[in-house]
Amino acid sequence: MSLAVARNIALSSLMTAQTRISVTSTNIANADTDGYTRKSAAQSTMVTAGVGTGVEVTGISSTVSKMLISSLVDSETRLGAATTMEEYTSLLQQVYGATSSDSDSTSGTSIANGIADLASALTELTDTPESETLQAQVIDTLDSLAAQFRTASGSIQNLRSNADEEIDNAVDEINQSMSDIDSLNERIVAASASGADISDLVDQRNTALQTLGGLMNVTWFTNSNNEVHVYTTGGKVLVDSTVHELSYASASTVTSDTVYSETPPSGFSGIVVDGVDITSHVTSGEVGALIDLRDEILPDAQTDLDMLASTLADALNQVHNQGAALPAPASLTGTTVVAGTDSLGATGTVRFAVVDQDGALVSYEDIDLSTLSTVDDLVSAIDSVDGLSATLDSAGRLVVTSDDTSYGVAINEMDSAVGTDEQGLSDWFGLNDLVDGDSASNFVVRSDILANTSLLAISQLDDSATLTTGETVLASGSATIADGLLDLFESNHSFDAAGNLGNAKTSFATYAAEVVGAAATQYSSASSELSTADALQSSVTDAIASKSGVNLDEETNLLSELQTQYEAAAQVMSIVNELFSTLLDMVSSA
Repeated sequence: MSLAVARNIALSSLMTAQTRISVTSTNIANADTDGYTRKSAAQSTMVTAGVGTGVEVTGISSTVSKMLISSLVDSETRLGAATTMEEYTSLLQQVYGATSSDSDSTSGTSIANGIADLASALTELTDTPESETLQAQVIDTLDSLAAQFRTASGSIQNLRSNADEEIDNAVDEINQSMSDIDSLNERIVAASASGADISDLVDQRNTALQTLGGLMNVTWFTNSNNEVHVYTTGGKVLVDSTVHELSYASASTVTSDTVYSETPPSGFSGIVVDGVDITSHVTSGEVGALIDLRDEILPDAQTDLDMLASTLADALNQVHNQGAALPAPASLTGTTVVAGTDSLGATGTVRFAVVDQDGALVSYEDIDLSTLSTVDDLVSAIDSVDGLSATLDSAGRLVVTSDDTSYGVAINEMDSAVGTDEQGLSDWFGLNDLVDGDSASNFVVRSDILANTSLLAISQLDDSATLTTGETVLASGSATIADGLLDLFESNHSFDAAGNLGNAKTSFATYAAEVVGAAATQYSSASSELSTADALQSSVTDAIASKSGVNLDEETNLLSELQTQYEAAAQVMSIVNELFSTLLDMVSSA
């Protein structure tokens, strides 16, 4: 073997060892870098005319299973959805407040506790219904419960609004991830064409795919040019030779009426790619969970709450309309909007009376509703009662007023029945409602009662066959009305299927507990799914690390071996150089 060949062999060994040392050092330096996989420098023998002439590095690569990378992206999608769902269901659970863990039901802050507080206040009132202090306490407690309803409803809509804004932000992140993938595609294709190392670029692209997968569910494949193409699960292309960006605009305001629909007009806009709405394609990942929360889970929670609030309002108003305040108000205005020509559809008798401030009778009349055909007929009948005037206001609400403002208006529904539900006449028109609103968001104590608690209709107009002018027909504090209000909380009511809950016949306290319980169940399920998703993602990550991760002990040992090889090659090079020098000296002295 010539000295020149020996020197080339030693030189190639030095360069190969140097390259491998560099790769190993890089592995050690990036041991904790997310997405980094172990790189190895493949080497082979250089052969000339059948004779070994050295060693060379043929390429730098990492052994990453595409199947494991695909599993990792899928696990990131599941984890992204689970993390978001757990966060929001936790917040939803907090919306309803805390329930008491001890025997004192009033020590909690949930709506269920608010209902228990109202029942407790009514229990005290039944013992002394004429007590103005206890009447004020009932109104104050009811107002607190109403505030809980409105606050909970507002919080749910705030969560929906936050979810919508997060979708908007996530779309920007998705577009950035797709842009990163596209840019890396170009660099990988160019590097592959020039024979350069692409392993680090592939790691970076895999990391971008994981980020994208955490945000939304996608499908992807690598083509023959080593480009990654990305699609929605519905087949809409997101990344091919270019980026197809998503567009989305969050809603400016969100209420319970704000909904998403693929058919305009819609309160929430769709996620659009190339003019196509792909919202329905996004079913997992962070965005998929946000859509589900915004459009399904949170609206269902709102519906549960609304069912409780509206059923409670109807029940309270039904009993309150059987009573009258003392002193009676000079005017009563209904809440039901009607037209004079509307069919009345009523039977039975209703009693209207004019009373003085002490509840003494001024005048009255029993109206036979079966003789009346329309709302106008009723208005005329009430207007004909001595001392009363009746009309429909501009909004279509029935207004009954005492002609003498020093007197008041009192009603006894008697056996009146209006409409398919056969409500008492005062209740059907809402002439003496206790609360206003048909949902949790607008559940309020009637403003004039809130300002003047003496307007609580805790008295009842005498229902004797005949009444005598001047006699007291409206006594202070009726046990009948107080007991009726309390009985609402001790009896069962019919609740229609709503949101998370099916048809039920149960008490308000039990239904409220079920509303709170439904949220707790959702959080428990979300928390369990998060644990499962996290374990799955960790399992896949560990599997990749075991196959392609950096083991510091192994890399350190390899580095030591390579240093020894480098030193040996350097020593051979030194010896060859000395031989060359000796040979040159011999030639020059000959």
